[in-house]
Amino acid sequence: MATFNKYEQFAEDLAGKVHDLFGTAGSGADTLKIMLSNTAPNAATHAVRADATEIAGGSGYTSGGSSTANVGTRSGGTVSVAGTDVTWTAAGGTVGPFRYVILYNDTPTSPADPLIGWWDYGATITLNDGESFTTDFGASMFTLA
Repeated sequence: MATFNKYEQFAEDLAGKVHDLFGTAGSGADTLKIMLSNTAPNAATHAVRADATEIAGGSGYTSGGSSTANVGTRSGGTVSVAGTDVTWTAAGGTVGPFRYVILYNDTPTSPADPLIGWWDYGATITLNDGESFTTDFGASMFTLA
């Protein structure tokens, strides 16, 4: 199973009020997206989506990735962010190769598309025509304690 890894900039962005993972009165939480990459993320230097290398769009994968509805909850000093699973199905060609699923916030404009974290699947994956890949977040995408 892939484990969650956070970008170092994400911690600073939380303290700097870049992310709204709970929503505020009258508005929902920020829109989180996941995208596919075959280039190893750099936790220390990558800060925004433009720093990451995304696979090419096409054959069932849309450049920019897909939204994952998110809900933040707090219990004591622990915050968990849940997301909806996303499925990509190759259609009319292949998707990939990819190894990493990268989570970013699509809402802020300054900085634009700040990175949050990624999951490393341990080996490259290529979806052939008709094959699917599903992100399975379980009870939560990530937890901060």
